[in-house]
Amino acid sequence: MLALLRRLFKLPLLNLPAQSIWIMVGLVSWTVPLGNYIWLGPRYFLDWRILVLASGASYFVCFSLLAAQTAIIRWITNRYPRIEQTPKRMMLEFPVFIIMTIGTEISAFQLYSSLPFIDFNPSSATLYTIFWIGIGSNFISLCIYELYYTLTKWRENSLQTEAYKREALLNQLEVLKTQVNPHFLFNSLNALSSLISEEPAKAEQFVDELAKVYRYLLQTNEGNLTTLDQELAFIDSYYYLLKTRHQEGVHLTVNITPETRTLLLPPLTLQLLVENAVKHNRVQISQPLHISIDTNSEGWLRVKNNLQPKSLRMASNRVGLSNISTKYRLLEQPEPIVTDHDGHFTVMLPLLYT
Repeated sequence: MLALLRRLFKLPLLNLPAQSIWIMVGLVSWTVPLGNYIWLGPRYFLDWRILVLASGASYFVCFSLLAAQTAIIRWITNRYPRIEQTPKRMMLEFPVFIIMTIGTEISAFQLYSSLPFIDFNPSSATLYTIFWIGIGSNFISLCIYELYYTLTKWRENSLQTEAYKREALLNQLEVLKTQVNPHFLFNSLNALSSLISEEPAKAEQFVDELAKVYRYLLQTNEGNLTTLDQELAFIDSYYYLLKTRHQEGVHLTVNITPETRTLLLPPLTLQLLVENAVKHNRVQISQPLHISIDTNSEGWLRVKNNLQPKSLRMASNRVGLSNISTKYRLLEQPEPIVTDHDGHFTVMLPLLYT
């Protein structure tokens, strides 16, 4: 049945989904006989010639205009796809239904007037009746379409939310094992051991910053988003540990505008990028690694470091950038943009609004 309708009315050109076709079929299946009976009276059913000609003409006009109408509705839906935009969609869609109803009635009137055997000359009252039937049936189809779309969108959002929760649970343990891995803890404890005997006061501050790092890891990674301000506070502690270990071998510059600090991003994003920079590049006092965190004119976060790859590359653990991209994708947000040129490695991240 669907294949036949697509061939007859060239629906593939509009790429109409199956639910739209069934709504059209359900709508036209009862409005065409009812409308013809009101226009033509009992002779619509008594004369088989009138029944065939009037029905064929009606179905052709209705399906053609409904196909065009559905294409317009899909354009509106694509422009305003979110569930909370349903009132705006319906306000734009209802005028389309009125225009299409008038177009259907005018087209049918012109076509009927040219058909033999029909002797078509309806009264003004009949035309008004047909118009209101068209408005009513179109309003019903609008409600059915929006109900179906809203339920489908709600189901998609629910599945994406569940997928994000599963991904977060799977990543949480992996984050604790790999992002701030045992090597980092081992190196930090070695640095702490040296400080205890040489600089006790600095050792105490080192312990405080190390505690802040692991407290943030345990608390923040349970959520989907955190503020940029919280991420930067965490990076301050994380950088303190790196600076204690590498001294002048690593430099971090942060230049963030105040208005962007309340924007959101997935937790531990900055730590991942800073850790990757240290992990894959030489960190030496004679050849320091420079890392910068700032925002561009479009409000995106930019994390950049100079490239000085280690001679012996470390194997990737498949977390890093793919982990960040997965989180953005599950949040239905643009994914990070990664560039590697002019001796610098840059990652651009969209900041999200509440």
